[in-house]
Amino acid sequence: MKRIDIDDPEVDMDLSLRLLYRGELFTGEVEEYLGGVRVSLASYADGFPHGPSRSWHKNGTRQSEGTLRTGSPAGVWRTWHANGTLAVRMVMSDDGARQLARCEWDEDGKLTKEWHADGHADGG
Repeated sequence: MKRIDIDDPEVDMDLSLRLLYRGELFTGEVEEYLGGVRVSLASYADGFPHGPSRSWHKNGTRQSEGTLRTGSPAGVWRTWHANGTLAVRMVMSDDGARQLARCEWDEDGKLTKEWHADGHADGG
């Protein structure tokens, strides 16, 4: 699979916000680095984020992880606080059109919000 750096001078976006590499719609993996440290890795298909996507905080801990379908989150998406504690767990429909559930935690791991599309909601 082809892998490129988002900061490569041959990377561009078209008017539809699709990623281009050397003037062609890109399919493969795109990395982003800050200060020499990789902070994101995402799969693309025909110029759109599509497939696994991961990001890391500057300290190296996971920041987010999930799957994108033509640019929208699909299935389970998780984000973490910089200390490594789970911050959000979101469940989206497979097509990314609807949020089905969302739970949020503070940096100490205490549940602060819970919401489900079936109407069940909690404050923690």
